[in-house]
Amino acid sequence: MRCSKFLVPALLFAGVTVAAAQTPSYTHVGRTPSKDEIQAWSISVGPDGKGLPPGSGTAKQGAAIFATKCAYCHGANAQGGGIGTRLAGDKAAQDSLTTIHPVKTVGSYWPYATTIWDYINRAMPRNQAGSLKPDEVYSLTAFILFRSSIIQENDVMDARSLTKVQMPNRNGFVPPRFEDIPDEHKRGCREGVCP
Repeated sequence: MRCSKFLVPALLFAGVTVAAAQTPSYTHVGRTPSKDEIQAWSISVGPDGKGLPPGSGTAKQGAAIFATKCAYCHGANAQGGGIGTRLAGDKAAQDSLTTIHPVKTVGSYWPYATTIWDYINRAMPRNQAGSLKPDEVYSLTAFILFRSSIIQENDVMDARSLTKVQMPNRNGFVPPRFEDIPDEHKRGCREGVCP
């Protein structure tokens, strides 16, 4: 028995059409979210601190929370672990920002302290995102900033003080000019683009 080269595609098209026609319609499922529901989803926090909720915390308070909820992945002192990345760095990590291969930690690489708060609030702890209360998030943010030698252990972080924290690399997100790169780092650079 011979098949026309047009018969097989026509049969496939007919089968897909019948299957699509039998797919249920979802036009009457769900509802428009309320203003309060939308507000609850609007959790982003910008560099200016807009969106930060009331609450506060210190690095001392954050140390206990970090030990129970974060250390398993990120190490006891935020130095990194088998699962989680290194969060905090010492002075050497901050000094590495002017080199070709900087050590990228939260304290040395992120430009705004509010970004730390926002990320912890949205994504941590792993598999329990959004489970921390604002005071816990402020405390964990303070702990990471303290472990990165950016604030003191007893400094209180809240919506007002967090926006005033000057991160070491806040102004470091512009690529260096070729003439500003030290000669010992220019090897391998072509036309001003370095690895």
